[in-house]
Amino acid sequence: MALPDLVAEYLASLPGATRVLGPRQWGVTVDSDQAGGWPLDIGLRVRDGLLLAQAPVAEQGERLDPWLFLHWNRQTRLVRFSATREGEVWIQGDLAVESVDAPALDRLLGLIVEGALVGRRYA
Repeated sequence: MALPDLVAEYLASLPGATRVLGPRQWGVTVDSDQAGGWPLDIGLRVRDGLLLAQAPVAEQGERLDPWLFLHWNRQTRLVRFSATREGEVWIQGDLAVESVDAPALDRLLGLIVEGALVGRRYA
């Protein structure tokens, strides 16, 4: 199965809103009751041989101390926290395109949600 079809099929099986944002780009929203109090919008896209996933940890305009997350980055695989100069904290991860299958995609998205929940405890 081609990667875009695999991702689209997997996302369609999830609860919550999913959408196609463009060629090889998707979005999924995790409901607020499962994401720590407010919806979690995860973006996915294929670029440079990787399936990239990312989501903002805090609500728009809320700033977190990015130093709080460095230890967490050392203890996990696939995902990590990053921050903008303005103090926005993101959780992001990637998979090599050739290793993407439904279990790997499930693991990646699960770790994105887990990381967002960790980050939202500090918000």
